[in-house]
Amino acid sequence: MRKYTTGNSNLAFVFDIDGVLIRGEKAIPGAGPTLELLNEHKVPFILLTNGGGVSEKERVQFISETVQVPISPLQIVQSHTPMKALAHKHAYDRVLVVGGPGDKARHCAIGYGFHDVIMPIDIVRANPAVSPHHRYTVEDFDRYSREVDLKKPIEAILVFNDPRDMTTDIQIVSDLLNSDHGVIGTKRSITKLKHREDPSIPIIFSNNDFLWANDYALPRFGQGAFRIIVENLYREVNQLKDSQHLHSIIMGKPFKIQYDFAHHVLIDWRNKLLANDTSSQSQFLPNLGSEPKNSPFKSIFMVGDNPASDIKGANDNGWESILVRTGVYDNEDLSTIIAQPTVGVFDDVYASVEAVLKSQKIL
Repeated sequence: MRKYTTGNSNLAFVFDIDGVLIRGEKAIPGAGPTLELLNEHKVPFILLTNGGGVSEKERVQFISETVQVPISPLQIVQSHTPMKALAHKHAYDRVLVVGGPGDKARHCAIGYGFHDVIMPIDIVRANPAVSPHHRYTVEDFDRYSREVDLKKPIEAILVFNDPRDMTTDIQIVSDLLNSDHGVIGTKRSITKLKHREDPSIPIIFSNNDFLWANDYALPRFGQGAFRIIVENLYREVNQLKDSQHLHSIIMGKPFKIQYDFAHHVLIDWRNKLLANDTSSQSQFLPNLGSEPKNSPFKSIFMVGDNPASDIKGANDNGWESILVRTGVYDNEDLSTIIAQPTVGVFDDVYASVEAVLKSQKIL
């Protein structure tokens, strides 16, 4: 294995995935050569995405095969990756996990360390009347559901990814937010609540992307649209005032909690590179919300396609930002977007990285 030196390790890159490296299931031209270029010049990088719903190992396996460059599971922060820290600290016992294909999010949550993980399909299997218009098939129940005790309270809702059965997920999530301490089939009395904005149990959205890019001509609605629906239903059920809103935790870009976590992951990966320990499966997990101290990086460059998440998040957290034209953003008037890239706008990821490396006298 090639020995990694400290040559360019005070410089780092962070890449969004959808619309930057991959679009749909195809690599964006230049994606693979970009990562190879950074590996050649020993510049550390990680991937930071608001996508999710599967394990980090499965996600990087797909990305590695698509862009034809090997990537470690420790080089990716998905929208829900910081939830590892919640499992590590035993913050919740029984959780409802929402979103993702099949039951992959359940297995991901179990891999994080959550011991009692249920999904909406389990609740519908136990009582189909919970969601009378659900789209689950007999095969779905056989493959993905588990028997659950509906009398046992659920302690938190973790939205891992975009819902696959929107009607069911909206109904069950709303039921739990307004339940009697997380017990399915119960309802609290709002007349006895001091703070109606507080749900019965916590809900954590792993990202707030309203739109995302796939291989369709127009951007598609994301988890942020699901959050808007949940919040508005909660507002109606609890008769909130115009100034009130559902209290929740939102992870993902552009929020500080995600960037601090990603910064820790980037430092951890740099340390593994320097120690020639890139095959390691262990990872440093910080407390959520903790800022890295004494960062070794002079500059961190975030490359993204979404001004509202990638660019705003990087700017707000002291990183340099680069906007590419291969995803959500496509030649709109720069003066109208929510955040301006500090480095500039480029046609694709390779052009952007090449420009930075030349400016840093690496190329």
